[in-house]
Amino acid sequence: MPDHNDLTLLIDAAHASGDIARKFWKQSPEVWDKDNNAGPVTEADLAVDKMLLSELRGARSDYGWLSEETTDTDARLSHESVFIIDPIDGTRAFIEGSKAFAHSLAIARNGQVTAAVVYLPLLDRLYTASSDAPALLNGQPIAPSATLPSADITVLANKKNFASDRWHDAPPPFKRQFRSSLAYRMCLIAEGRFDAMLTLYPTWEWDVAAGALICEKAGAVVTDSYGAPTKFNRPAPQLDGIIAGNAQNHAAILAAL
Repeated sequence: MPDHNDLTLLIDAAHASGDIARKFWKQSPEVWDKDNNAGPVTEADLAVDKMLLSELRGARSDYGWLSEETTDTDARLSHESVFIIDPIDGTRAFIEGSKAFAHSLAIARNGQVTAAVVYLPLLDRLYTASSDAPALLNGQPIAPSATLPSADITVLANKKNFASDRWHDAPPPFKRQFRSSLAYRMCLIAEGRFDAMLTLYPTWEWDVAAGALICEKAGAVVTDSYGAPTKFNRPAPQLDGIIAGNAQNHAAILAAL
């Protein structure tokens, strides 16, 4: 199946996800705490996941399935192509009534993401990319920041990533900002609104698969926190963190770790 057709499928599914999420947003949806301190899940997350599983696998029955809100099995490992889905990325933001939550939808083929969509329905921001199409925001090309490494670059990261034991000397004096959704953080790097993003802790594939391709097709460099290329649909679906930014900022952060 051509990547362009896969991208169209994901775009349509992302819009349908937004339609569901809007019905629950600020309506006090039911919330549960996941086991093992894995964070909250709402009835909106589950409703989006159920719809996506039906629609996407209904359209591509030969693709595997990996989603934050579906119990994982090793069945996906036997598929050349697999959906990697976060029905609502930034669930805490969603619960708090923030608009900065996202639907993160990707397709990986033989470990590499080939189609990606990150959609923020309440902000009307649709990020897209595929292996045969550029990174776009609402249909317009995007590119990462051209700012060179300095103390003035702004890095999107959780505060705990700047603990002193994570860095060679002291944590660099970067300006720090935060967004709840990892997928959105990556897209903000892809469009150049911030200079780099990082997370130095084990990172679920569904949080970053779509954002990784969007960053790369925009012209940013994306690796794990050790500088290794990203690879998806792993038996244990986690990466060793993520760093994204233009080539110079990415290299500077990696060297300082």
